[in-house]
Formats: sequence, C-alpha cells, structure tokens
Amino acid sequence: MATVQLKNIKKVYPYVSGEEKKKKRKSADEPEKKKVNLQITDEGVVAVQQFSLDIADKEFIVLVGPSGCGKSTTLRMVAGLEEITDGELIIDGKMVNDVPPKDRDIAMVFQNYALYPHMTVYENMAFSLKLKHVPKDEIDKKVREAAEILDITQYLERKPKALSGGQRQRVAIGRAIVRAPKVMLMDEPLSNLDAKLRNEMRAEIIKLRQRIDTTFIYVTHDQTEAMTLGDRIVIMRDGYIQQIGTPQEVFNHPANLFVAGFIGMPVMNFFDAELIREGSQYFVEVGGYRQELAPEKEERLLNNNVQSQPITLGVRPEHTDVSDTGVAARVDVAEMMGSSVHLHVNAEGRDVIIIVPTIDMKGNYEMGDTVHFSFAGKVAHVFSKETDKNLEF
Repeated sequence: MATVQLKNIKKVYPYVSGEEKKKKRKSADEPEKKKVNLQITDEGVVAVQQFSLDIADKEFIVLVGPSGCGKSTTLRMVAGLEEITDGELIIDGKMVNDVPPKDRDIAMVFQNYALYPHMTVYENMAFSLKLKHVPKDEIDKKVREAAEILDITQYLERKPKALSGGQRQRVAIGRAIVRAPKVMLMDEPLSNLDAKLRNEMRAEIIKLRQRIDTTFIYVTHDQTEAMTLGDRIVIMRDGYIQQIGTPQEVFNHPANLFVAGFIGMPVMNFFDAELIREGSQYFVEVGGYRQELAPEKEERLLNNNVQSQPITLGVRPEHTDVSDTGVAARVDVAEMMGSSVHLHVNAEGRDVIIIVPTIDMKGNYEMGDTVHFSFAGKVAHVFSKETDKNLEF
C-alpha cells in the first residue's frame, strides 16, 4: 500500500521544568553524572538520532531494542503523535512531517488495547468508519470481514470486559484493519499477554499480514517476536541504529558486540581471545585451544587487512560442542530442557552456556565436573577490543 522513508530523523525533548534547568546550570566543579540510555545536550534530551530507513511497500519492519532505546518514540513520530525535531518523514512519496495524524492514512495498535469499554466489539471496530461517514452497509461489510479474518465474529456483540486479553488485542487489530490503512503501526501489542497467548498471537499476526495489503512497522523489546515476524529487523540502542538486516543476517553476521549479545537466546558467549594472522590464514586462540576460521571469514578479514590482535571472541551456545579436547571449563549448573541440556560452566573467568543435545549425552553432568568444549571456524565471531565492531565488516 505504501513505502515509508525516514531520513536522518532526530527527536529532542527540550528542557521544560525548573529542576531540569537547575541540572543544566550546575557548577563546573561538580562531577558529571553518567546518563543511561539518554544523550543530554544543550537542546535537551536526545531520544532518537540520525535514524534513516527505507521501508518497501508491504514490508514488515520490526524495531527492536532494550527499554529507552528510542523505538517507540520513532514509531510515534511516524504516527504523528510526536513532533519530528529534524529530518524528513515520507509516506507514499509525500513528506508528512507537518501532516496531522488523522490525515496520514495510518492505523496504530497500542500495548494496552485502548478499546472503548462502553461499546461492543462491533461498535469499537466500526467507530472510526462512522466518524468518516462511511455508509452503514459498507461499515457492516468491513467489520464482518475483519472479524472473520481475526476469528472474533462470535464476540461482536460483547463488551471488552467480557473478553480475554488475547481477544481484546484481536479487536484492537480489527479496529485498525477495517480502515485499510496504508501503514499499520504496532507498539508492543503482545507484551501484556502470557507466554502461550503471545505464541498464538504471533502466529495470528503472521497470517494477518498475508491476508491484508499494508506496510507494517512493529515495535518490540522481545527478540523472539522480532526474529519470527520481521522481513527486516532494525536493532536500536540509545537512540541510534546498530544494525538493519533480515533475521538471519543479524543472527549470523552481527555488526557489533551489542547486536551479538542482544540477538539470540541464550545469549552469545564471549571470551577474551587472540586473533592470529599467518599469511592468508586466520586463527583464534582461547584457553590453549586454537581454531582456524572458515574460508569465507578469512576472505573478509583479508579484504579488511586485519592484523593479529587481542579480540573479543563470540560463540553461540548452540554452536559450542562438548569434546575430548578444547577449552577447559567447570560445570556450575546443568539445566534439563527436554531435547537438550543447558550447561552453565565457568571457563577463562567467564560464565559460559553450552547446549548439549540429550541424544548426544554420554552421562549426567554434576556440579564441579570438568568438561572441555570446542567450536567450528564458521561459527566464531571476532570483535575489536577498541570499537566493539565485527572485524569482518
């Protein structure tokens, strides 16, 4: 239905209160306090900085990151609920920075459903169309079509209080899609649901995007949602984009330590290690274990003329194998997860997780046991100690 372009978008919340002004005028000899997740400038608090993204027609984009990273603020600027401090927002070829929300042809689904409690499900879904003076028979057709898509036809005469959380969220989505918006915005719509309902609703959203022709921008802090829903993922931190890519790209080729540690569950293991270059070959060495990197990794490192240096080595738990030789580790905890055991071990002064398929287990692991682990050269990620960036890219 529409393309969306964000060009160098910036959002600054200016100082407004007397308390903030006092902080701004603090004496020069007072030690500077470290701010978390926020950049403080003379203009105010910078929530989003240099955000640029081209979203294709009918693409499903997910903004993901920890609390305070600027993802919801970015979404609200697209919706028109927040003013854009600097940059350009273009929807379907038209700059809409100063266009009111009602004229942007977007719809938004909120975390808290935002349903009218005194209206039935039918009335909630029909409300925005009534405001636009859409004919009654057309309203009825659109509401019933949306209800059928979302499997809530049987609830059309109920009030929201008579529905479960998952049913209310379906109604909120239905109220948005009856308008056939160019862009659908979703701000952590599943965060109030329990784990089982979240799984079910993720599947429903995947089915939904296949049945309606619209562009989706979805915000979440849950990387599982991001990986399963998004055509592309935008990973944010402290108002800046860290990496944009398909779920597989950001999983297999994290741009920096933050992305590597944020994407993947359990989180990636990190080690203080050495990158060793010998001619056109590269090796990583940790805890006396030496492993040559895969040819494609060696080629990228050669193209960047990377030299031998201390590095942070990253290896995912599912890519770490218990072996007869390798890095020595002491078992702290063994978690039985059904098809696998998650071994929490201490190796090289770091807490490390090793995932062992139960079919490969040769016995039980007890606290205090010594094990060894290794990894293949194609799954080792090498990060600069100075910049935290992936040295391959």
